[in-house]
Amino acid sequence: MAAAPGAARAPAPLTWIAGVAAVLLAAGLGEFVAMIVSPSASPVAAIGSALIDVAPSWAKDTAIALFGTADKIALVVGIALAMLVLAALAGWLQARRPPWGVVLVAVFGVTGAVVAATRPGAGALAWLPSLVAGAVGAVALWLLIRLLGPSTSHRASAARKDAEAATTRPASDPQVRTDAAAPPAAASTPGASPDIPAAADPGHPTGTTTLDREPGPLEPPSRRAFFAWAGAAAAAGILAAVVGVRGATSATVAAVRRAVKLPQPAVAASAVPDGAELDLPGLADVVTPNDRFYRIDTALIVPEVDPADWRLRVHGMVANEFELTWDELLALPLEESWTTLACVSNEVGGTLIGNARWLGYPIRELLARARPTADADMVLSRSIDGFTASTPLEALTDERNAILAVGMNGAPLPTEHGFPVRMVVPGLYGYVSATKWVVDLEVTRFDRATAYWTTRGWSERGPIKLQSRIDVPRGGQELRAGEVVVAGVAWQQQVGVEGVEVRIDEGEWMPAALATAISDDTWVQWSFPWTATTGDHVIQCRATSKAGEVQTEDTAPPAPDGATGWHWRTVSVFD
Repeated sequence: MAAAPGAARAPAPLTWIAGVAAVLLAAGLGEFVAMIVSPSASPVAAIGSALIDVAPSWAKDTAIALFGTADKIALVVGIALAMLVLAALAGWLQARRPPWGVVLVAVFGVTGAVVAATRPGAGALAWLPSLVAGAVGAVALWLLIRLLGPSTSHRASAARKDAEAATTRPASDPQVRTDAAAPPAAASTPGASPDIPAAADPGHPTGTTTLDREPGPLEPPSRRAFFAWAGAAAAAGILAAVVGVRGATSATVAAVRRAVKLPQPAVAASAVPDGAELDLPGLADVVTPNDRFYRIDTALIVPEVDPADWRLRVHGMVANEFELTWDELLALPLEESWTTLACVSNEVGGTLIGNARWLGYPIRELLARARPTADADMVLSRSIDGFTASTPLEALTDERNAILAVGMNGAPLPTEHGFPVRMVVPGLYGYVSATKWVVDLEVTRFDRATAYWTTRGWSERGPIKLQSRIDVPRGGQELRAGEVVVAGVAWQQQVGVEGVEVRIDEGEWMPAALATAISDDTWVQWSFPWTATTGDHVIQCRATSKAGEVQTEDTAPPAPDGATGWHWRTVSVFD
């Protein structure tokens, strides 16, 4: 599949444009086809999900530290930028070294198809969007690069001008070589056009005249056609991508979620007690609204599960394996409870934590029905997208409020937080307990099975560590000298917080006032009055648990089992 004559001489930026336009068209059509086949099969989603799975832990930690809950947006942007760079390279290769540009685009399409087809839960046609993208991109690139060569009419015109110049220039012209005899008539040359003289041959026995003419640059008519087609391809790809991405959100599942009427709980959660909310500007709400609840998971495309199709399989080292449907789950006596969830990737003072009122069914009751064997010590939960978490069996069978949750703050679970069903387990970091879109509970042992994050070097059990955070004043904030309120939150689920202390500029630790905690499974707000003096100051906080543990000063990163250290803020105080 060669490039058109003259394409190899096209300016490099034009070949880049050809590559980018072709790949934009390909990617857009891939997203459009994925909307019809399966949103999770889109080329970007398939490649992105594979990158998430193979990325080393340090890369994921860095992404979360830099971008927080926007880590997936950052990944998609990164993939898009890399795709554009490779597209430009493909365009240059097709013009300079055909057919390697087309081959490169086709290889990426095939790679995306293989990745999509081998993802957990892939449908029978998961390969189709990427394969369509690869084929369309390869053909579009070939056609656009051909437009960079001179057109047939321009080549004919150039040949006519060459012939006319050759017959009118004197023999003394340095650009004309003459032999003894005149060239034969153009019309006598077999296959030649009567209007266009045949190319002269200096070796002809009768002698010829040849014009030494260097090929000219890409002519304006061909360039205009190139830009028109390249622009049309790019615009069509962008439009297809917008339609595909917007249409990927299932209107059916969204409508089903809106129509879900959660049953009244058999056991209602306690009301938020008076004095639990300090209502200070800048201080995190004691109850986190659903739309502000942090989201950290491995799903680049949020799974959409119709409750009518949902099943939970309970199996493994049990005496009684069984399946549970959505209707059967809602018919059970559901319980409400308050639980603060925290991500193990949360840095000291980070915001990957939130508190909500959850509605669900106790997992201990399901396990009691399954009757685990005496030597089992772990439950491997699995999401519909293949994510797994290893939860200690004892954490799911003791009296804590470990539940299969269907509701969050009085509403069905948001889709991005696990609709229709997720796990909520107090006292454990989410990576070992808070499986969203859960469809499988396998009772097993830690020495027989490993979960998604434990295979990447994280601790297999993940109990939450004692932490406290300063919310106000903000770091670097400029304050007026005088009375200032320092406030924040502290937590250690399943243990509870006994107190919080604050110190200024490494002075003496002074007790802060605790708000009323909802329960030991939730965070608690605290405040400290400070008479601020002019200058720069460092504010630190530490918590003490109800078990008597004092928050450690030792600094540790999130990996492998949660960050430690004291949170601090620097502020400037002026008169």
